[in-house]
Amino acid sequence: MEDHEFTVRPDPEDARLFQAIGGLDQDGRRVEAAIINERPLTITLNGRRIVTAVTIGDYPEYLGLGYLLNQGMVLAEDEIISVDYIPEDRAVAVRTDNDRDLDEKLSQKTHTSGCALGTVYGDILERFLETPLDTALRFRTSWLYALSRKINTVPSLYLKTGAIHGCVLCEEDRPLVFMEDVGRHNAVDKIAGYMRMHGISPRGKSFYTTGRLTSEMVIKTVQMGIPVLISRSGFTAWGVELAREAGMTLIGRAKGKRFLVLSGEDRLDFDADPASATEDPDHVQRKGSRHHA
Repeated sequence: MEDHEFTVRPDPEDARLFQAIGGLDQDGRRVEAAIINERPLTITLNGRRIVTAVTIGDYPEYLGLGYLLNQGMVLAEDEIISVDYIPEDRAVAVRTDNDRDLDEKLSQKTHTSGCALGTVYGDILERFLETPLDTALRFRTSWLYALSRKINTVPSLYLKTGAIHGCVLCEEDRPLVFMEDVGRHNAVDKIAGYMRMHGISPRGKSFYTTGRLTSEMVIKTVQMGIPVLISRSGFTAWGVELAREAGMTLIGRAKGKRFLVLSGEDRLDFDADPASATEDPDHVQRKGSRHHA
């Protein structure tokens, strides 16, 4: 997979994911707009219902498994026996070889700043610092500019419908796995599930998100063992604090020639002249689109 770009990427022509809804534009003309769908997805672990997520409905197996991994309900040492999607129930059933007691964890639920019902359960805040991050990794600013250009110009559901977030697993200047969903936490969980099911190591990887760099995004990315987190959006103070505690490189407001690093700047190699970077391609494409997030 490491030799290619976009092993997985959004399919803006997948008619299951959106519907045409009529309305009026700013000139009072009748138009039809592509509007993203939302669907409930129940996630169970070893026969126990854990949560019902709100999602666009693609890659349910990756989302279900990734959610459980990022919540610490399925651990790295657990054997995954099966991950099954049951369409008629809109449910994903995950079975492992370790049917641990989750009562205490499930009783400690924190609603996060994530859209579409973001949550963090149990002792995640206490134990996320136990995940070691690669301290030897160097990240080049030329890779950052290349990733921004490639990710923001590839066809996506965001450019077609708006109202959606994207997350991308990257290596050097190559975007590898691109997932979208109504909640950014869903998109990152899909990638976590994909990595586990395909045996992909976090070593040498970085992570790009279109959403805010919140505490939840930092925690989930650290849980995945990825040391560099990038966004074209901004930060929250708690997200920065947690990134600094974990030793993560946190890069935000990455648009066109500009970016801001608030944690882990020692990993950066400033090998590119900002003047050589192109204008923000996402902004250029959105100026010609009627639909905005």
